[in-house]
Amino acid sequence: MIKVLSKSIREYKAASILTPLFVSLEVILECLIPFVVAKLLGVINVKEPHLIELNDILLFGGILIAMSFASLVCGALSGAFCAKASAGFAKNLRKDMYYKIQDFSFENIDKFSTPSLVTRMTTDVTNVQFSYMMIIRIAVRCPLMLVFSLVMTFVMGGNLGWIFVSVIPLLTLLLLLIMKKAMPLFHRVFKKYDKLNESIQENVRGMRVVKSFVREDYEKSKFDRASTELQVDFTKAERIIAWSNPIMQFFFYAVLSTVLFLGSYVILTTSGAAVNVNEVSQLIVYGMQILMSLMMLSMVFVMIVMSVESARRICEILEEESTIKSPENAVTDVADGSVDFDGVSFKYSATAERNALDTVDLHIRSGETVGIIGGTGSSKTSLVNLISRLYDATEGEIKVGGVNVKQYDLTALRNQVAVVLQKNELFSGSIKENLRWGDPNATDEQLVEACKLAQADDFIRSFPDGYDTHIEQGGTNVSGGQKQRLCIARALLKKPKILILDDSTSAVDTRTDALIRKAFREYIPQTTKIIIAQRTSSVEDADRIIVMDGGKIDAVGTHKELLGKNAIYTEVFNTQNKKGCDDEK
Repeated sequence: MIKVLSKSIREYKAASILTPLFVSLEVILECLIPFVVAKLLGVINVKEPHLIELNDILLFGGILIAMSFASLVCGALSGAFCAKASAGFAKNLRKDMYYKIQDFSFENIDKFSTPSLVTRMTTDVTNVQFSYMMIIRIAVRCPLMLVFSLVMTFVMGGNLGWIFVSVIPLLTLLLLLIMKKAMPLFHRVFKKYDKLNESIQENVRGMRVVKSFVREDYEKSKFDRASTELQVDFTKAERIIAWSNPIMQFFFYAVLSTVLFLGSYVILTTSGAAVNVNEVSQLIVYGMQILMSLMMLSMVFVMIVMSVESARRICEILEEESTIKSPENAVTDVADGSVDFDGVSFKYSATAERNALDTVDLHIRSGETVGIIGGTGSSKTSLVNLISRLYDATEGEIKVGGVNVKQYDLTALRNQVAVVLQKNELFSGSIKENLRWGDPNATDEQLVEACKLAQADDFIRSFPDGYDTHIEQGGTNVSGGQKQRLCIARALLKKPKILILDDSTSAVDTRTDALIRKAFREYIPQTTKIIIAQRTSSVEDADRIIVMDGGKIDAVGTHKELLGKNAIYTEVFNTQNKKGCDDEK
């Protein structure tokens, strides 16, 4: 896990190294200051007041001021470098995760879920950032302070130093016990974070549905349950972690009391020969440094306990390999828009009980217009998702332009297969910016031409700012039909060899739908057009219509060939084209 995360330090290695370096210098200076103070008190105590020389006081005073200032500078520099290193490390982590997610296949995305990915890039990265900040600064400072202070306790107090040594193993054992109890709870907590984020995301995205069905109270109660479950587990974990502070406090005062008692006893019984008052007073200072170091280490320990689970979740993303990759020596030229399915079967996961597609054989000629129709769950979308390798077939072979899709460079293949999905997204920005997702270098004239083909030009020009109109996130300020037409125009700008419309005209009226299909026939005759639709009117004029049922091809033919001969197609057509027979009766 450390090896994976350390790759994200990169350009912040220098800051990460300089932080512990300046922390070490700061610790050395802080440990030497009490020693110099003890020497100064020793000089003062051994001389009569009238024999004390000002030069001695000025010398030690100057040394103390210089050491204090140097310690201050080292502390400030270590803090500055620590902030730079930890914030930079977090930035790189988010970047590496985001870039990794961009390469994920749909199968990888399905594995993690969107809310979980959001939690990992926000809450988890923040936890790891705080932990890293503590590790390179406090986790370096505290052990060094502990070691130097322990050495100085033996220098200043002799055998009294063993009091401090004896308490360290016991404290370590107790902290490890706390860690063992708390870790499983934190593992559970972050899973519930994902659930909470999922609830919030689902509610916000479906706010119109929630309000239309007056389900606000239900959604509130669902959120309260998720939030309460998270609070209960977090409380249990924090309650266990909270024991670290009182335990440290107990040992802190117990050790100081023991040092004071034994130190006073030794001074009285030896008349200051073994150890004097100045040394005991500085011994207490070193003792406080030791115990404060242990207390700070316990804080680091708490943060690390919380962040270990976050780090594990981040590493899951960074180590995940996309299930779909471009092969070596990949084909980069798609010859034409022909599509061939040879014995193709597909299921969404290896553990799925049945195939989504089962032994599909289908051959589409380049430039052909093919309609696909079928009931909900008949795997129409699953079929077209395989063409651009959004998923890979479980069995069989899919060819585009006569070449197996697995032999293509992914970018080259997807640039020639434009897909307008059921749930296409528009992004915040102007209409022009959204359209240029299809072609970043498209001219204004090309944008207008694509929009005219998609029957979007008229409504765009009706906006006060025309093509510069700002689209809100998710396209919430345009209607469903307008969003679909913009997405079609965006796909056309790719100038693809294959255009897939996955029920992407469902929100437009039949007249507009017909105009879009007419534009396709006249202006992009060489492009293979695959149209998934619920309305038979959207596919009536297709060269061929594929009827799907239960993941299999039930029939293939033209509208005339299927009507009356295929039960599924005939039933759909008759249902959609009733002309009030009951009224006539």
